[in-house]
Amino acid sequence: MVDPANILEGLKARRPASLARAISIVENASAGSEALLGGLHSLVGGARRIGITGPPGAGKSTLIERLAAHWRTGGLTVGIIAIDPTSPFTGGALLGDRIRMERAALDPGVFIRSMASRGSLGGMATTTGEVADVMDAYGFDRILVETVGVGQSELDVASVSDTTVVVLVPESGDGIQVMKAGLMEIADVYVVNKADRPGADRLRQELEVAIGLKSGQAFRHVPGHHGHDSSETRSSEGGKAKAKDMAWEPPVLATVAPRDEGVAELSGALDRHFRWLERDGGLAARRARQLERRTREVLERAVRRWAWSDAAPRAALEAALADVASGRRSPYEAAAAAVERIRRSERA
Repeated sequence: MVDPANILEGLKARRPASLARAISIVENASAGSEALLGGLHSLVGGARRIGITGPPGAGKSTLIERLAAHWRTGGLTVGIIAIDPTSPFTGGALLGDRIRMERAALDPGVFIRSMASRGSLGGMATTTGEVADVMDAYGFDRILVETVGVGQSELDVASVSDTTVVVLVPESGDGIQVMKAGLMEIADVYVVNKADRPGADRLRQELEVAIGLKSGQAFRHVPGHHGHDSSETRSSEGGKAKAKDMAWEPPVLATVAPRDEGVAELSGALDRHFRWLERDGGLAARRARQLERRTREVLERAVRRWAWSDAAPRAALEAALADVASGRRSPYEAAAAAVERIRRSERA
């Protein structure tokens, strides 16, 4: 039987065993998990949450390990949530990310938790945000969330992060084409990792031009022809330039993670983005949207649980399924009839 009060005391006392147990309870949606999450809600909000996403083979795990090591030199503690593909045999995580982060795992100031995606199409397990809440309540300074790395569908990470980092490599392909994908629309910071490979400079320039197209300054990073400095033209725009300065322009950074190249610059960019969010009021707004989404998810989960466990709604739903299976009604007609039947039973 889960005792939320006892686990909460362990989290406040920063006991690793309590942290591990709390995460397991939340990840598995065990009995008492929502009471535990409700109890620790007032402790949440002190950590900065950074989502790391991108295609497979981009070196996300190595980059995270080096970023965590960089923060540890400054005395910061780091929680890492590494989403691994679900095993088709056990339903658990394959733990590949944890293996690649072996050095970080030996640091007592770093806690790594591998989670199975469990078939989620958004690159994360459905309880990722709640596990991040547990780590936040425990007192980590930074929380890193690494997605599976399956491609362009990994958009959910933005819903649990203050800052989202998209990691690419020279082999990722044409930058303009990549920018069309939803994956690229969520980035606050772009990283071209393995930047010592051929094509890295070209990818960076393509990304910078594509970002500039969205802000109306497509070629601000491209050297001018015949000595012309495009910044002279921009400076004449006056008020427009000042207005654009208020917006966050995602930087495109180059890193070679195994050699620590660009890691400090990435950390600096994350700090700048967080300060910009605080100054602009975006942090409070972003977290408010995340809480609203979380509340909707919890409400929908509660409604589903009620609908299939309470006798009256379950009878209506089972009758609807029977109607569809027999061909008497379409799924839409059956669903509408089931909802009306549930409404009548609740009013009675």
